[in-house]
Amino acid sequence: MKQALVVILFILFSNSLNAQSLLKTADSLRIASEIPEMAYAILTSDSILTTNTLGFHRNTLKNDETKALPSDYFHLGSNTKAITGLVAAYLVEQKKISWTAKLFAILPGWKAAANPAYYEVTLAQLLSHRARIKPYTSGAEFQTLPKFAGTKSDQRKLFAYYLLTNEPIAKNNDTYTYSNAGYSIAALMLEQASGKTWEELIDDVLNKKLHLNYKFGWPNRTEKNQPSGHWLENNVLTPLDSATSYNLNMIEPAGDICMPIADYAKLIQMHLDGLEGNNNFLKAQTYSYLHYGLPEYAIGWLNVNKPDKHSSEHAGSAGTFYTYTLLNKDKNIAYIIMANAATDKAQAGIFKLFREMVKSIE
Repeated sequence: MKQALVVILFILFSNSLNAQSLLKTADSLRIASEIPEMAYAILTSDSILTTNTLGFHRNTLKNDETKALPSDYFHLGSNTKAITGLVAAYLVEQKKISWTAKLFAILPGWKAAANPAYYEVTLAQLLSHRARIKPYTSGAEFQTLPKFAGTKSDQRKLFAYYLLTNEPIAKNNDTYTYSNAGYSIAALMLEQASGKTWEELIDDVLNKKLHLNYKFGWPNRTEKNQPSGHWLENNVLTPLDSATSYNLNMIEPAGDICMPIADYAKLIQMHLDGLEGNNNFLKAQTYSYLHYGLPEYAIGWLNVNKPDKHSSEHAGSAGTFYTYTLLNKDKNIAYIIMANAATDKAQAGIFKLFREMVKSIE
């Protein structure tokens, strides 16, 4: 008994030393990579092994008011896709819609005006980037669009109609072709099936069902003392003011949610638990489908699905924040890194930290 207690204390002491060493490394990388604020976590399905939030909300003001807090929100960027996928899975389990539901079975009045290339498009194809929808991953693509009026949901509906009446991307031999716009059309299908807007569906799932904190848009848009996103202006890293005009309304379901790291970690733990074979908010088989149901990119998750390796990951950035998430199914472990800068230098630092995080628990 005494010997077992000594072993446990030694393990706890070693873990504490590893965590302190990782914290020091993370802060050094944050400073060297010119990341004003960073948060990271290593977790299993039932515990947080280590987590920290470091730095300051803005690189131009470093004081007690702008010091990083565990409750700070970080923009998820395209990690939002996995949340839209989760909402879709919830509606599938509620039998409100199916993965194989065809777009024009839900929007029959649009079929006559649509390009025939989209006639057989399904919900799963839209969420796995296999519907041949144009990407809309760059600002230049949005500049060619007509002006869409109304609520965010109205704008997405008009955007979806515009997309479906135009040409698809060319066929290729790839298993998927990444498209933010495809998620806007998928969100419209979910809205039609549920009778609720995408925003209402997100609130139903994240807030009412899972009791998680989240916001739409930039963290500092509705609360000024939150992390500012940073980008380069004349090669100088510059914080974005909360009033900066940067409209992601039309592709919000693809990339415009922010969360504190503790809440996002709970969401990822739920996925890990499901991949372990446990039913929780969704059935275990549904989590397996979300992560591995299709090769390379399933529903909001890139994946490696080999006999000796099973992992899923996603990176997300709308240009001013960067979030990276990886789930190692084989080891029941996940890694999260969030930063309020997304420059090349920042991204290099983020992936150096990721490698150090992996080493810290090997």
